[in-house]
Amino acid sequence: LALLRTTPEKFYIEANDDGCVDVLAIDRVSTEMTLTGKMRRDVPASAEARQICGLMGTMRLVAGMYLIVITKKKKVGDLLGHPVWKALEFDIISYKKTILHLTDNQMQDNKSFLSMINNVLHTDGFYFATDYDLTHSLQRLANTSPEFQEMSLLERADQRFVWNGHLLREFIAQPELHKFVFPVVHGFIIMKSSCINGKVFEWSIISRRSCFRAGVRYYVRGIDSEGHAANYVETEQIVQYNSAKASLVQTRGSIPFYWSQRPNLKYKPKPQISKTINHMDGFQRHFDSQVILYGKQVILNLINQKGSEKPLELAFEKMVTSLNNGMIKYIAFDFHKECSRMRWHRLQILLDAVSEMQNEFGYFLVDADGKVLSTQEGTFRSNCMDCLDRTNVIQSLLARRSLQSQLRKMGVLHAGQQIEDQADFEKMYKNAWADNADACAKQYAGTGALKTDFTRTGNRTKWGLLMDGWNSMIRYYKNNFSDGFRQDSIDLFLGNYAVEEADWTTPLRDPKDWKFLTLPIIMVVAFSMCIICLLMAGDTWTETLAYVLFWGMASVVTGGVILFNGRDFVDAPKLVQKEKLD
Repeated sequence: LALLRTTPEKFYIEANDDGCVDVLAIDRVSTEMTLTGKMRRDVPASAEARQICGLMGTMRLVAGMYLIVITKKKKVGDLLGHPVWKALEFDIISYKKTILHLTDNQMQDNKSFLSMINNVLHTDGFYFATDYDLTHSLQRLANTSPEFQEMSLLERADQRFVWNGHLLREFIAQPELHKFVFPVVHGFIIMKSSCINGKVFEWSIISRRSCFRAGVRYYVRGIDSEGHAANYVETEQIVQYNSAKASLVQTRGSIPFYWSQRPNLKYKPKPQISKTINHMDGFQRHFDSQVILYGKQVILNLINQKGSEKPLELAFEKMVTSLNNGMIKYIAFDFHKECSRMRWHRLQILLDAVSEMQNEFGYFLVDADGKVLSTQEGTFRSNCMDCLDRTNVIQSLLARRSLQSQLRKMGVLHAGQQIEDQADFEKMYKNAWADNADACAKQYAGTGALKTDFTRTGNRTKWGLLMDGWNSMIRYYKNNFSDGFRQDSIDLFLGNYAVEEADWTTPLRDPKDWKFLTLPIIMVVAFSMCIICLLMAGDTWTETLAYVLFWGMASVVTGGVILFNGRDFVDAPKLVQKEKLD
């Protein structure tokens, strides 16, 4: 915890740490940040004091600068003896004491920008540690130099996973301030204490969501020119037992070439592969960086091999072949076809096909004396269309196979013992991976994951199918009518769109096309008249039929025009123009 003292002129932040003699002073007028002593004369006695859990950073909006603080946290568990926290509540505090200097339009824009920042902060899944680097895997941390160890958490963090990097840009420039802030990751972390054969061990999942090419389901697909993939998540499973530790890393990310799937009111918009951009440049950049970071790559492409998804599968395979890189292997597995009609046992076909590669890749393992016994030489890069539901099912099965080997090497499981036979642990394991699926899905698609009944129970259930239908309906609504705002929120939070103080014009006030209001009103009126004519029959049935046909046709034709112009009716992002790839 830290103490935030507020005066009309300054914010004072002091760590509740007797060893820390410095106080961070932020000038509310000049926005300058300096260190001052803990002496009482430096901080006015009149300062209003409150406890905070940490600083997320600062953000410039139309009304000026804002300080974003974490006001409530919950302990997730301990990783190698270091507490890991989940940020639960936040506060956005204005440097300015009034916004009366703004025009009505500016006030409205400022209010919209504030609600965007709140929208991101209230997306579940922000985690931090004040004395441990959550952005790196155990293997990366074990393979570092003494200079790296001396760096502050901010300097040494993997920038792909620092979600408050833009908010901390003022702090990064002043190394003496680094001790007051820490990187915040977005994704999912669970830590559980488990017992098998009377042996207690710690088991964790850490999913780190990339802040490069971040966004929502239908507005961010494929890759950017730097090779960053949409919905990219690094998931690490960690086991700790008697000072020994083991870890397995897997990745997921959108199909890594230029394609889009913009919402247009249809349940499943048709994916469009760009015909104008050279795909191989970004494709090669993506896999070059993956090989440098993780070693050999096995691509598990789980999309349908027929219908609208088929062209993506064919293009992906063709590009991997063109790359002709011995470090990259491509495996296509039509998840929906193989597992149709509840044949979930057929997932074993894929697991058997990759078992040799999984053995070859291995995992990171350190004994109780700190000696590295094995390292992970490659990763599975899984994807489906969204990299959510199908992907998570496969990742949980691969992770379980690895975990079985790790627990045997550590002496927790006896030779021949199967994890599936350990009822208590198996239940906890399945639920944790299903929670991971839900968290990743909420962050990208706006609802919990589909198919989690299989992950939780090992079976597909009627109730699970019903819940999938409900979640699919919610996804449809959100993807078409609220995701533009969510995309804008993420772009603003991550600094992809910069607000200038006292901006006179912002993209938020773009007027809507006349069709946007007129056609839905006509359709509702026509449909209402059709119902009224049915309920209040005319003198003859022919007259009633004529009225019903007229108003019915009017509502159907209007509905058809709305669907034809679907893109004009969806909630599209306003701040950053996404690539028009089609």
